[in-house]
Amino acid sequence: MIKDETFHQRILKDLEGKIVSGEWPPGHRLPFEVDLAKAYGCSRMTVNKVMTQLVQGGLIERRKRSGSFVLQPKVSSAVLEIPDVEQDVERQGLPYSYTLDHQVQRKATDADMRDMDLSGPAPILAITCTHFAGHRPYCHEERLINLTAVPDALDTDFKVTAPGQWLLRQVPWSTAEHRIGAINADSDLAKTLQVPQNAACLTLERRTWSDNGPVTYVRLVYPGDRQSLVARFQPAAG
Repeated sequence: MIKDETFHQRILKDLEGKIVSGEWPPGHRLPFEVDLAKAYGCSRMTVNKVMTQLVQGGLIERRKRSGSFVLQPKVSSAVLEIPDVEQDVERQGLPYSYTLDHQVQRKATDADMRDMDLSGPAPILAITCTHFAGHRPYCHEERLINLTAVPDALDTDFKVTAPGQWLLRQVPWSTAEHRIGAINADSDLAKTLQVPQNAACLTLERRTWSDNGPVTYVRLVYPGDRQSLVARFQPAAG
């Protein structure tokens, strides 16, 4: 039994290594079980156990009368809800407030088009604002709104209502993309967030789309010691 288990671990490690390294690319047909058993000098039952684990791990698929083939790798991701900053703050038992720092209507630059996934220089609304939890800054927001998709944004007073909150309530979205990162605060950001210069900060970049195209791009920056992101997810069926 010990010998058989040793063979099993060795074969599994070898085959996984060939697949993960790309030596066996997607679509590559693996040797038949009888050939692997002969090559490793073990029972076919041991090889079958290894192949079953590779299938369960999503690395290979078995095709009847054809053999076993390497699968295209699947991208894994944790799905995050689109947050309402005010609700986040209030869940912590703190009073929420918000200031509009800057707002301008302009034509999208090349960088804006990349950030928003725009096909051309559409009119946009560029907004920066700061959210507070109690008397302390909670996060800094830089947002672009596609006015072609959301023309009503021009008639909205964002001194009263935060743009993220307004968009969540007024504009149905069909797709969202999150990107989480980290930066060190430069002098301006450190002053805004009331943290030391070069302090670690968490960033959340998000793009959303509707049936009318790209809706908004936002970059939220949080002091690293005041925010965490939690994603709850379940294994895919099948």
